[in-house]
Amino acid sequence: MDANPKKRVLLVEDDRQLGPLIVDLIGDDFDVTLARDGQQGLHLGLSQEWDVLVVDRGLPLLDGAALVTALRGKGVSTPVLILTALGTVQDRVDGLDAGANDYLVKPFDADELAARLRALTRTYAPAPQTVTLGDWTYDAGSRLLLSPYGHRVALSPKEGALLTALAAEPERVFSRAELLAKVFSDGDQPGAVDTYVHYVRRKAGRDVIRTVHGTGYQLGEPS
Repeated sequence: MDANPKKRVLLVEDDRQLGPLIVDLIGDDFDVTLARDGQQGLHLGLSQEWDVLVVDRGLPLLDGAALVTALRGKGVSTPVLILTALGTVQDRVDGLDAGANDYLVKPFDADELAARLRALTRTYAPAPQTVTLGDWTYDAGSRLLLSPYGHRVALSPKEGALLTALAAEPERVFSRAELLAKVFSDGDQPGAVDTYVHYVRRKAGRDVIRTVHGTGYQLGEPS
């Protein structure tokens, strides 16, 4: 067995020439899998483990920024580098706000891309699957809340995604709009956030999610 296996890279790029070219350029250093649209990228991003994701900004079926937002909303914290032909400040801001860790504007040098990927995989530390909430423990992988008395509280997929999003940045206060984009589908109404906060509190107690009046919600510390 290789003592230093190649880092696994998911490349989501719809350009029929550029995608295979990138695979060839960085394939000696990384184990690269190519997805050709946003939906395929979302499926692979959720169903397999990756060391880093490289996502084109303008993808068919699901835009690159929307893809990153969807992955982050599902609790995927793998580092993401966005590739784009758009070099405006606002475009970079949109990509980073969606949850990307780095940005590279086309055309780019293959050595720079490889260096950025090495930096992301070197400095990145995965978010813990288990989070301490006061006397409780939340296991994001199994979507289980464990009480100090040994009780196990199972959360639904959306309840788990909501708590995972809050637990990823426990000091941050999230607006309802941010949580709606991270956790819920386009067809859900803004009131869905309040509804699922209520569901989680009903199962684990009101203090598990803290209301910050006039702003939104923050991870709490149930007793």
